[in-house]
Formats: sequence, C-alpha cells, structure tokens
Amino acid sequence: MGAKMKTNRAAAKRFKLTGSGRVKRNRAYHGHLFTAKSPKRLRTLRKSTMLAPCDEARARKMLGK
Repeated sequence: MGAKMKTNRAAAKRFKLTGSGRVKRNRAYHGHLFTAKSPKRLRTLRKSTMLAPCDEARARKMLGK
C-alpha cells in the first residue's frame, strides 16, 4: 500500500469545498493600492466566487479530495 497524499498547504489556505463539491476562492486584486480602485470595485472584490471548472480538478487534487 502506498503513502497517503499530502494536502498542499498553500492550496488549503486559498480554496474551500462547498457542500455541492464546487471549489470556492477569494478574488484577486484586493491587497493594496485601494485609492486607485472605486468603492464599488472593492465591494465586489470582498466577495468570494467559484473556481473556473477547468481548474477545479487540479485544485481538488491539491486539497486531497
């Protein structure tokens, strides 16, 4: 019997699995330089979204699921 797969810790901090099995992620570009971004844009960036379907299999593999 082979060794267990280790969870990629960087991926575990960035992605979560939803109840239906989709992969949830936070939006990029919400780290700095806020004065150049409109309040509407910053509000949208606070919300999480789903990972693109083409990347889901790779993320799930890194999460060990």
